[in-house]
Amino acid sequence: MKKILAFLALLLIVSPLVFATSFQIEKQSSNEVMIIGLDQSTVFDLKMKNLEKSDSFEFYNLLGFSMFPKGTVYFNQGETKNIKLEISPIGEIKNRGSYTFSYYIKGENSSEIKKELTFKIVELKDVFRIGSEEIIPESDSIEIYIQNKENFNFTDINAKFSSPFFKLEKKFSLEPYERKNFTIQLNNEDFNELTAGFYTLKANIKVKNQEAELEGVTKFSEKDNIITTNKNYGFLIHTQILKKVNSGNTVATSETVFKKNIFSRLFTAFNPEPDFVERQGSTVYYNWNRQIKPGETLEITVKTNWLFPLLAIFLVLAIIILTKQYSVKNLVMNKKVSFVKTKGGEFALKISIFIKAKKYIERINIIDRLPPLVKIHERFGIEQPTRVNEKTRRIEWSFEKLEQGEVRVLSYIIYSKIGILGKFALPSATAIFEREGKIKEAESNRAFFIAEQEFRKTKADEENESY
Repeated sequence: MKKILAFLALLLIVSPLVFATSFQIEKQSSNEVMIIGLDQSTVFDLKMKNLEKSDSFEFYNLLGFSMFPKGTVYFNQGETKNIKLEISPIGEIKNRGSYTFSYYIKGENSSEIKKELTFKIVELKDVFRIGSEEIIPESDSIEIYIQNKENFNFTDINAKFSSPFFKLEKKFSLEPYERKNFTIQLNNEDFNELTAGFYTLKANIKVKNQEAELEGVTKFSEKDNIITTNKNYGFLIHTQILKKVNSGNTVATSETVFKKNIFSRLFTAFNPEPDFVERQGSTVYYNWNRQIKPGETLEITVKTNWLFPLLAIFLVLAIIILTKQYSVKNLVMNKKVSFVKTKGGEFALKISIFIKAKKYIERINIIDRLPPLVKIHERFGIEQPTRVNEKTRRIEWSFEKLEQGEVRVLSYIIYSKIGILGKFALPSATAIFEREGKIKEAESNRAFFIAEQEFRKTKADEENESY
């Protein structure tokens, strides 16, 4: 009995080994992959040799995969065939990564053999790798790439690449493990405000009805570059414009200094205002410390207006000249007019001429002219006229001499029976005199009076007695 049991046990051990050698299977392919969501089979290239008698064999599995070839495959004894074993999942598959697949080869005599195949199950987003070369600020192009990491042939890929530097849409195919490069032209204006560093390169990949979002990295290399321009124009209004442009891709620290003397600073305006001001002796320093981002511009305008000091100088010179001219005058005359109220209601004015000798003069003759439509009254001031000619309408005063600083006041009254309205003008008085043996002349100002229908009594009128 023991011998029978031992024989049966040995038979159970040896029988599978013998059957396993009935087929010599050699896998020709490697690194097979199954991509989730793609309606595409995973193919294994098998080289199979039948070591037993001729028979028809069937391939099947118990794991929920459909298999090809379907039906039976006939092998003669000792025959070798290349079989493309294709599998595809039925329904959803949850496994990811390396997966071992068990299948069976069954003969018509119900004998069978169990075999295993290993492959990888991945999602579409894990199949590809994207990236780019480094970008330098002077670049006018960049090369990006997409690589197929798996043993899978893609015949129709739609890809949209995007980054802060560019956008690109491409349609292409990728063989197993193939890498494709694309050269993209760049426009520096699109990224002149970007700082150096690492930026995300994105890609939207579409294969058949599946989409995947991929991310890579693009390095933007550092470059410091501040371009400075200086513009000066204007003379009386001098303008200086300093412009600094950060054409690099890093934040740059800019220090700008203008200096002015203590006089010119009074007439200088700044835009923008300086960050701080420092005075050293007679020089004033204006400082700007700013951070300029890539693509930004710092513009400082310094405007000095020399019109203000020039106008002030001209005004002072005019005052000096006028004062000097006034001071060198030998005789100064000032003519004034005031209203006089009469008993009879006639229109009457009092004319006063103030004479001041600035220097000693001799043989002075003062001539004043009467305006039309008026008559002169008999009443005069302290200084009586030398001649009154109503026909020529002239009044004259004569003085032998006037000492330096001496003042005389000449006055007389004119009147009219006819009422006068509007602006009444009186001509200038003229003086003819002798100074150091030379004949000279001087004139007074012109006097004006506005006559109204009703005359208001003023303080000047009250001081004039009616005649």
